[in-house]
Amino acid sequence: MPADMELRIAGIENDSIVDGEGCRFTIFVQGCPRRCRNCHNEAAQNFDGGVVVDTEEIVKKIAANPLLDGVTFSGGEPFCQGAPLTEIADKVHAMGLNVWVYSGNTFEELASSADENVKGLLNAADVLVDGEYMDELRDLSLKFRGSSNQRIIDLNKTRAAHAVVLY
Repeated sequence: MPADMELRIAGIENDSIVDGEGCRFTIFVQGCPRRCRNCHNEAAQNFDGGVVVDTEEIVKKIAANPLLDGVTFSGGEPFCQGAPLTEIADKVHAMGLNVWVYSGNTFEELASSADENVKGLLNAADVLVDGEYMDELRDLSLKFRGSSNQRIIDLNKTRAAHAVVLY
């Protein structure tokens, strides 16, 4: 496993109930190339914004919260910082917690990526909420999504159904 890494974040939510099933520790990463119209987190788009933190400090905060069911990586775009998030995900799994990742990319785009850091994070995720936010498809009745084009994909079931690593 690599040594502790740095991660550029826009912020952290210690007890979220809107970023996946159960009580979640949500990390909002900094930087996103998509620029979706009416993005819910426009401040996280600039790759030079936010603050740089050590992954081990984040892991300590996660471990200190006994109420958590899991950790969510949101953004910005988490797959732009795949290596440090994969490190966190591995440690989170060792704590018995699950990992959700929100991405403006589709599962198919991520699965076909040649970038090893993207593949690493995709393999470390339990659930992927994919697809860019589309303001014209906004639907406030959807659970854990902002627009109807976005999908909630249980990656563990997907991997088991195919009995192989897909990516």
